[in-house]
Amino acid sequence: MPKQKHKGLTIASIGSIPLILVLGNSMLIPILPKMKTELNVTQFQTSLIISVFSIAAAISIPILGYLSDRFSRKAVIIPALILYGSGGLLAGAAAAWFSNAYTWILAGRIMQGMGAAGTAPIAMALAGDLFKGGEQSKVLGLVEASNGFGKVISPIIGSLLALLFWYAAFFAFPIFCLLSVLLTIFFIKEKKAEKEPPPVKKYIKGLVSVFKTEGRWLFAAYLTGASCLFTLFGILFYISDILEKDHHIDGLLKGAILAIPLLFMTTTSYITGSNIGKKMSLMKKLIVIGCLLMTASFASLVFFTKLLPFFAVLVVSSIGTGLVLPCINSFITGSVPSDRRGFVTSLYGSVRFLGVAIGPPIFSTLMEWSRSGMFLSTAGLTLLCGILCMMLIRVAKKKPAEENDSLFEKLQFT
Repeated sequence: MPKQKHKGLTIASIGSIPLILVLGNSMLIPILPKMKTELNVTQFQTSLIISVFSIAAAISIPILGYLSDRFSRKAVIIPALILYGSGGLLAGAAAAWFSNAYTWILAGRIMQGMGAAGTAPIAMALAGDLFKGGEQSKVLGLVEASNGFGKVISPIIGSLLALLFWYAAFFAFPIFCLLSVLLTIFFIKEKKAEKEPPPVKKYIKGLVSVFKTEGRWLFAAYLTGASCLFTLFGILFYISDILEKDHHIDGLLKGAILAIPLLFMTTTSYITGSNIGKKMSLMKKLIVIGCLLMTASFASLVFFTKLLPFFAVLVVSSIGTGLVLPCINSFITGSVPSDRRGFVTSLYGSVRFLGVAIGPPIFSTLMEWSRSGMFLSTAGLTLLCGILCMMLIRVAKKKPAEENDSLFEKLQFT
C-alpha cells in the first residue's frame, strides 16, 4: 500500500468523488416539477431525466470497473469526472439556448451517467486498495456518509440555484467536477502495479470463480443495496411531488424538507461506518435490523398524511438505510482480491444505479395506482431483502484474523 503523506486530504479526496456523483440526481429532484412545466413534458418524461442518467451509469460501470482493474483507478476517475462535467454543460446549454431542449438535456444526462460510472464505485475500490482492516471500514463509512451528505445538501443547492434560473444546476456540475479532479490529481497516490494485468480471458475466469463461490451472498447484498437506493429516490420523487401539489411548498423550504430524511441517513452511515471495524457478525445484524426498520416505516406510512408525523415515521427508514449501506459496502469491498475488486464493486454500483433509475418511474406509476399499495409493496421489498441477507450470509466463528485478511476468508456461505 502506498504511503499517503496527507491521509486526511487523501480521505477527503476519495470522499469528494461520491459527493460529486449524488449531485447528479439529488440536486435536480427539487426542480423536476418546474422542469416539467418549462419543457411542457409529461410526468413520465420528467422522471426520465433521473432514469437515463442512472441507466447509462449502470451499463457503463462494469466496463469502467474492468478498466480500473487493468490500468489504475485514477486513470478512470479523472476522465470520468471530466465527461460528467461536460454533460452538465451540454444540458445547461440546451435548456438555455436549444429549440429541442428536452432531447439535448437527455443527451447531456446520458453523458453524465457514463461519467458517473467512473466515480463512486471506483472510489470504493480505491478505498479498499489504500486502506486495510478497521481503517478500511471507517473510510468506506466516510465514503457512504459523503454520498449521503451529498444527498442532504444537493436538494438545498438545487433549490438555491433555481432561484437564479431553473436550469442553473446544470452549469454547477463542471465546477464541482473540477474541484474533485484537482483533489484526485494532487492528493491520491496509487501503488504502481507490480505485475502486468492478466489477459482478458484469465480475468473473466477469475471473476467467474469469485461469483461461483460468493454468488449467493453477493446476490443478496446487491439486491439490498439496489433496493435501498430504489426506495430512497422513489420516496424523494413522491415527496417532491406532494410538497408542491398538495402543500404548495417550493423553493429553498422544499429543498430543506427533502434534506431531512437524508440527514438522518447520512449521520447513521457515518456512525455505523466508524464503529463496525471488521466485525462481520455485527455487520450482518445491522443489515437485518436496518431492513426491518425500513419495512416497519414504509408499512406505517400508509396511516400518515400530515407532514410532521409522515416525516417522523419516514426518518425511521432513513436510519435503517444508514445502517445497511456501510455494512454492505464493507462486505463487498473486502470480499475479493484487489486485482478484481474494481469489477465487483463496480457491478455493485451498477445495480445501485439501476435502483435509482427505476425508482422515480415506478413510484410515479404506483402514485397513480394506490398510495397504500405503493408503501406496502415497498415494505414487502425491504422485508424480502432482510430475509435474504439473514439466510444467505453466514459468518464463521473463527479466531481474530490478521489485519490484512480479506473478509471472504472469514465468511462461509450457504
